[in-house]
Amino acid sequence: MQTIATPDELLAQLAEKLKKLLADKAIENPLMVGIHTGGVWVATELYQQLNTAEHLFSEPLATLDISFYRDDFSRIGMNPKVKPSKLPPDVEDRHIILVDDVLHTGRTIRAAMNELFDYGRPASITLVCLIERSGRELPLQADIVGAHVKLNEGEHIKFSGPDPLAFEIQQMNHKNASNG
Repeated sequence: MQTIATPDELLAQLAEKLKKLLADKAIENPLMVGIHTGGVWVATELYQQLNTAEHLFSEPLATLDISFYRDDFSRIGMNPKVKPSKLPPDVEDRHIILVDDVLHTGRTIRAAMNELFDYGRPASITLVCLIERSGRELPLQADIVGAHVKLNEGEHIKFSGPDPLAFEIQQMNHKNASNG
């Protein structure tokens, strides 16, 4: 089994990489958006680290619940814990930092982008993921990644939080299958 850095170590790496990317692209006042549920946990920590030290954000952390945008809800059913998305009324021409916990198939990110575009056309979307794992089904990749993980067939990453943030590699069964 592979060794992965701790969530705190990965978050520190993400913060440094994101700071550099924003400086290199001269992006000011971006909007950080976390995808429920694990992406919000990661975004909350990242937002606090960057705003405490750098004051990069003038608006509160925004959140997305992509339950109604998933392409598989007719197959797996609606999430019983749907939360409202909290975004500014207009994301037109905004630089968005989209944050998720684990990038797997790409379907969650596709759904999140569909929802964002319902609010307007962003100037750019920067994808930040704590962990990027094997098994992509859509041609999407993160701009900033904490750790790249190759899993064996039947394995998945179980992410938990928010306090403390933790993850572990587990054998997949029908009870804990997900499609992130």
